[in-house]
Amino acid sequence: MATKSICLYFQVHQPMRLRLYRFFDIGKDSHYYDDFANRTILRRVAQRCYLPMNQLMLELIEKHKGKFKIAFSISGSALDQFQRFCPDVLDSFKALAATGCVEFLAETYYHSLASLGSESEFRHQVEKHAAHIEEEFGVKPTAFRNTELIYSNSIGEMVYDMGYKTMLTEGARHIMGWQSPNFVYTAQTQPRLKLLLRNYNLSDDIAFRFSNRGWDMWPLTADKYVNWIKESAREGDVVNLFMDYETFGEHQSAESGIFDFMRALPDAVLRDGNFGFVTPSEATRKYKPVSDIAVEDAISWADEEKDLTAWLGNELQSEAFKKVYAMTEKLAIVNDPELYKDFGHLQESDHFYYMCTKFFSDGEVHRYFNPYDTPYEAFINYMNVISDFQIRLDEKRAALDVKETAEKELKIPARKVRKKVAKKQ
Repeated sequence: MATKSICLYFQVHQPMRLRLYRFFDIGKDSHYYDDFANRTILRRVAQRCYLPMNQLMLELIEKHKGKFKIAFSISGSALDQFQRFCPDVLDSFKALAATGCVEFLAETYYHSLASLGSESEFRHQVEKHAAHIEEEFGVKPTAFRNTELIYSNSIGEMVYDMGYKTMLTEGARHIMGWQSPNFVYTAQTQPRLKLLLRNYNLSDDIAFRFSNRGWDMWPLTADKYVNWIKESAREGDVVNLFMDYETFGEHQSAESGIFDFMRALPDAVLRDGNFGFVTPSEATRKYKPVSDIAVEDAISWADEEKDLTAWLGNELQSEAFKKVYAMTEKLAIVNDPELYKDFGHLQESDHFYYMCTKFFSDGEVHRYFNPYDTPYEAFINYMNVISDFQIRLDEKRAALDVKETAEKELKIPARKVRKKVAKKQ
């Protein structure tokens, strides 16, 4: 019986892309989204990735009779677009959920940076997302994955306080030191929260290097990959392979052989006999933590630095971030569903990513995901939208103040009349 495990987790997210929003649109047109691009891109990714990959996962689960297990984190933004543009994709995820071999993780509803900007907004989005997952798939999430695997001691404390006992994050070199990511750890400031750390070398071999013919290890076969896993896990219990689901068919084309590789991988793993597959919650139940991990400054799974600079590394990003989260308290007072939905989409981490100026270590990656020609165009477009949103929010707040004042004025004479009537009696 296998004593070691592989934890295979996929992130599924599609942002609500903004349309070209000019200065002259502010105060006149409050439709912010590029519906054509969102629909077109989602349907393209569905045909290339979601539908064929979900069918392959279903076949592998059925073939291996419960021995092959995987996990997903699907953002609320993606779920909403599936319902709107590609309901067949949502049905295919429901078919996977019905097997009992798939774990669905909790995350922020809008794939946002709320854990860095507003604790109340962070908690609200996590609760909203968990409720939606339970509604769609009939399971309540018990493990948590923050946007972009962002983690710190303080974030871990919030996550545990919300009831989650397992959290996924990056096995960043600068916080691991000599330690291996192939063990279960605990949060330093909340020892009851168990952490699974991404093995980024092995994960990126699939996610980024698979189709690179200039790579000295190309081509990557399932048997070769299993040998690498065995070598990595000489010291360790569980190898955590975390990656974007769009790796399959979108970032790595079908012509690269990525689907054939994935079809062969479970056979190669199970045939070897040293490893089995587990979901994140199963991993933290199966293995005891070996140590705690201290993370004072937040880490992520992005770029070589594994920090926040992909989203908050320049003045453009910082200004946009401060501007949007400065509206949190006023929005809570107004409590307008339509405004809150737009507010949620404006928090999506993608908008800040488009403003990134880091075109040295990971430039190709940033350019692939960026619909704007320059970060400055992304910033100007976003801030124009924010300006219009601010006007709408201020108008709602002013109307609410007028309504509250009018109600108070109407109540005052009513009390006086009642007192006079009482004296006559």
